[in-house]
Amino acid sequence: MKTICTWVTILITSLTIAQDFQGKAYYFSKTGMDMDFGGRQMSEDQKKAIADRMKSAMEKTFVLTFNKSAATYKEEAQLDASGGGGRWGAMLSGFTSNNYYKNIKDGQYYDQREFYGKNFLIKDSLETYNWTLVNETKKIGNYTCFKATTTKKVSEVMDWRAMRRRGRQQREQRENGADDQANADNAQDTPEMPKEIEVTAWYTPEIPVNQGPGSYWGLPGLILEVQEGRTTLLCNKIVLNADEKEEIKAPKKGKDVSQAEFDEITKKKVEEMIEQFSTQRRGRGGLGGGRRN
Repeated sequence: MKTICTWVTILITSLTIAQDFQGKAYYFSKTGMDMDFGGRQMSEDQKKAIADRMKSAMEKTFVLTFNKSAATYKEEAQLDASGGGGRWGAMLSGFTSNNYYKNIKDGQYYDQREFYGKNFLIKDSLETYNWTLVNETKKIGNYTCFKATTTKKVSEVMDWRAMRRRGRQQREQRENGADDQANADNAQDTPEMPKEIEVTAWYTPEIPVNQGPGSYWGLPGLILEVQEGRTTLLCNKIVLNADEKEEIKAPKKGKDVSQAEFDEITKKKVEEMIEQFSTQRRGRGGLGGGRRN
């Protein structure tokens, strides 16, 4: 069996030869959802209705346009038959990049996002992944891929359970005057999302660039599949060295913010939405309850 060292040698040689190399890779992204909804009282029909509305946010197709040093990662345009998803659709849109650009040579990325009608341009340093190369292979399409693993920090913004729990405890304190010890005991009873998750990637040295979908990069070959928690990214089409080359450039539209600043903006809005949802639900006497005048 060919070793990883052999593939690295092929990578170096190929990069030296193909100075103007460019390609496109198409990825399908799918994210599983927690359909328990925090144990809230919902019928199966209500859960299905919510899941159907959120499906467009959880299943998407992206295009990675890449060369040796830079890449853009954009969602393919789709017709939205759901009417935009209302407030939750406006919120979830902030978790998906409109145009993600990374420059491996400079170690920088630009991430253009729209959140509640406002455009943001996140500028920050590329995350460096501590990849562990595994001598395990599988076929993805016609390409032989090698396995690599790493860990990634979980964004606090995406820890829905923790934010629901904090909001619930704050309401109980305000409304019931619960003592601090009781709240501490309740907090310990609810499991927290892990601070880090394991990421598995499959890359092919047959396409000798250290690029990958989204923020992923740094392996001796194009990354064709990523498994990150409940999210799977899988490449289903590759076009190499097409006759028409596309300029790979950083986006410019939006308010300049760092990643930490954008995370704080989205975190506050998510907490506000959860609080509003909980207040409205209690005012109706529970989902489906209450009386309309």
